Order: sequence, then structure tokens, then C-alpha cells
Amino acid sequence: MQTMKTIAAALGLVVPLALSAQPAAAEDTLKLVIGQINNWENQAPTLGQDAGIFKKHGLILENTGSQGAGETLQAVISGSADLGLGVGAAGAMRAFSKGAPVRILAPMFTGTGDLYWYVKSDSKIKSLKDATPETTIAYSTNGSSSNNIVVAFISELGAKAKPTATGGPPGTLTAVMSGQVDIGWAAPPFGLQEIKEGKIRIVAHGSDVPSLRGQTVRLVVVNANALKAKHDALMRFMDAYREAVDWMYSDPKAVEMYSKKIH
Repeated sequence: MQTMKTIAAALGLVVPLALSAQPAAAEDTLKLVIGQINNWENQAPTLGQDAGIFKKHGLILENTGSQGAGETLQAVISGSADLGLGVGAAGAMRAFSKGAPVRILAPMFTGTGDLYWYVKSDSKIKSLKDATPETTIAYSTNGSSSNNIVVAFISELGAKAKPTATGGPPGTLTAVMSGQVDIGWAAPPFGLQEIKEGKIRIVAHGSDVPSLRGQTVRLVVVNANALKAKHDALMRFMDAYREAVDWMYSDPKAVEMYSKKIH
């Protein structure tokens, strides 16, 4: 009996040692391309990773920004990125309908109130009603939310303007201030300083379009091959993503981290 107790005691020591000797599970890496990466609504992967949320789910994210949905979709379609965020719903469905290896993984954003359109402060344009067929109005890339809104400005609100792809907010601001484009687009926090300084004026908001107010306008998309090969990691990504969004809208620390990040 004493021998059995001795063996049991020895095993009791050996088993924990054996367990502690096991190598830690390797973290999975996912490559993300995010349109307008600095916008608040696109911060779940970046802020969530800084806060350790994705690490807790065994993930490391390689986050890269793009000029808009067009660039994001191409990265996902080519397989150079596993996931694309901030992709316009129409652009994603258009790519899928043409046979592209892209799938919708989750909705991201409802409504378009975060986007706005502006002119130089000395412009004669006071609202979209003042636009003419010669007026150029900016959007980021084809298939993006800003693209869909500009199309809706014309088709639903009757704006008479020529849609012009200008990429992201920094390049768009340069185009507006240099006179290459009449009406630019942006999303907070970009442009707020210029508005405060009286350099630009807002003439329209995405929420001006009635049909888009209740629609899911931006998505998380995934490469179809990655969805098969990395299914478990992607499901953990979604768990972490939801947790990160909940944290962003409940913990003031998230806003503090975001403020430091963009200044």
C-alpha cells in the first residue's frame, strides 16, 4: 500500500510537470486589409489588438490600411489578405456575382451618417443643389460606401455632379484645396481641424440619402480559400471582433486609446 501511495505521489508530481512542459499553443496569424483604417468604426481589429482581445483568442492580426473598398477587395480576391473590412455591400456582392473568391463574413456598419462631403470655404456651392454637370464630386474607390452614396446623391436627390474617384481623405483634401475636385469626401476625425479653421465647409452628409439610413452598408469579407483553410481561426476572429466592438462602445479607455492614436 505504501508503495502505491509513493507511486501515486510521484505521479502527482510528474503529471503537473509534464503538463507544464507542453509548449504553448501557437497563435494563428490573419492578414487584414482595412479601408480607411483610421475611422472609428474600423477600429475593432486595431484597438482590439492593442487591448489584447485578439491575443486572448489566440490570434495575431496583421492590419494594413487601404484607400477604399476597391483596393481592399482586390487584396482579398488575390489572396494577399485573408479578410477585408470596411467593404461596401454593393461592391462585395458585385465581386461575388462575377465569380470572385470572396464571401461575406459579417456586417459591420448600418447607415452612412459618418461620411460627409465638403467644399473649400470660398466655394459658391452651398449645398448639392448648387452642383452642375461640370461639378466634380469625390468618392474613394469603386464599390465603396462613398461611391454608393455619391450615386444615390445623383439618383435619389437629383444632384447634378460628376463622380470622381480620389482615394482616401488625405488625397481628397489635397485635390479639393488645389482645385482639382469641387466637392470632397471624408469621415471624422479627418477634416475636423480644417472645418474648425474655416478652410472647408460641409455641404452634405451620407445620411441625407433616405434609402441608405437603415441599410447595412459596410461588411467584413473573407477570401473563399482562407475560409476553408483557416475556418477555426476565422470563427475565433469573429468572437474577438464582437468582443472588441462591445468594449469600444462601453469602455472609455477605448476612446482614450483612439484619441492618442490619431493625434
